[in-house]
Amino acid sequence: MRGEQFEALTHSRTLIAVGLGAVVATLSTFAATIFERSILRRERERDAAVMFSEMLHALKRYLDLSHETHGRGEPFGSITIRMLRAVRREVDIYDRNRETLFLLRDGPLRQETHVLMARLTFSLERVLEVTEALADGASEAAHAELSASREQAYGFLIENAASIPAVVAKLCTLGRIKIARLDALPGIRAATGQAPSAAE
Repeated sequence: MRGEQFEALTHSRTLIAVGLGAVVATLSTFAATIFERSILRRERERDAAVMFSEMLHALKRYLDLSHETHGRGEPFGSITIRMLRAVRREVDIYDRNRETLFLLRDGPLRQETHVLMARLTFSLERVLEVTEALADGASEAAHAELSASREQAYGFLIENAASIPAVVAKLCTLGRIKIARLDALPGIRAATGQAPSAAE
């Protein structure tokens, strides 16, 4: 009788040990999965922050160059328009990757970035649309009205461009990169046709 009781107790302990082992293994797997997903999400968030910071930084550099050329000679000459079309290409990059913005867990930063891009896009498209309309020919009265509209849209574009560095700084913090790294990125000369200096 005692032997049967001992055997039953041994089996019970074995079953309990197996059960506890299964529970611990399940919990460990679950915790590992959550941790792995958390790491992956952080990496994807960082990649998104890096991409948007680089895109916005390049956009700001193009706008700075366009504003320089805008203040010399013909305000909307070929070089200025060339720079603005380069800005349009950066905006296209944003449009193609807009859903990636939702990888940023910082809601206010997501909204700030999107609203900024919407304002920049609206004013930029207006400048380019009016430029094309003026190139197609217009009456003297229409020409004056369109020119005033283009100046107004351009002013709004430059006004909003002043907000870019603050957003880039926040994205750089999230992406754990330094502004100096962005300043070293190539790409501006390709749009302007400038040759590298001897010092570079």
